[in-house]
Amino acid sequence: MPPEADPATAPPAPDAAARRRRRTGGIAALEDQKRAFLRLVSHELRTPLNSILGFSEILSAELYGPLGAPQYKEYAEIIRGSGKKLLRLVNQVLEIGRLEGVELEVGPEALEPAFESAIASSATDFVRGVRPVVVEAEELPLVLADPWGLRTVLSHLLQNAAMFSPDDGEVRLRAQVRERHVDVLVEDDGEGVDPADLPRLLLPFEQGQNALVRRTEGAGLGLAICELTCRAMGARLMLTSAPGKGMTARVRLKRA
Repeated sequence: MPPEADPATAPPAPDAAARRRRRTGGIAALEDQKRAFLRLVSHELRTPLNSILGFSEILSAELYGPLGAPQYKEYAEIIRGSGKKLLRLVNQVLEIGRLEGVELEVGPEALEPAFESAIASSATDFVRGVRPVVVEAEELPLVLADPWGLRTVLSHLLQNAAMFSPDDGEVRLRAQVRERHVDVLVEDDGEGVDPADLPRLLLPFEQGQNALVRRTEGAGLGLAICELTCRAMGARLMLTSAPGKGMTARVRLKRA
């Protein structure tokens, strides 16, 4: 029968606080490893993509002379378009990894210039006659937001609304001022979504074919990036929709 351990010489049992610190440290280390991996993969993908985009642009522009058969120019333009889509996906995946568990620094921000910047940055997504419309409102107060985060959220919401709007439709951007907060709304007149599918739209890679009738390719990361960015700057993203009634994305921001 083994001798009993001497309580005076036995090592102290780890307390709950120490276990929590070790667990928290382990989680933080895994998060750092994940971000480092995403940065590496992003760099390795961007390097050949830059070559694909650059050379396909030279070919489609026939910079050094005609290619011959007209199909070659068409194929070069398809390669360039596909490269742009892939580059956007790479950037979105990296953005998802960077935003998880991050808190952004917020301060007083004006909405009017943020509206203008978001519309300008998403201009290439307004095709098929779809146009953005800023609904006039009263003088807007300052809100608490991160400048990059606010413009990122509005740009992604405008891009998403433009993608699913009907031909020659409009995407409305408006603000509703309340006593303690301001709601920024992005509305479209697309086919809409079953309300039961709305929570899935805020999760990375979970939009799925049943959630939205898609007009273009994509991994469904735009709304997930909006959700993570809103959380990181203390805002809230809410979606409302119904089949045949379009979608409204509401970003609730605290007043400064």
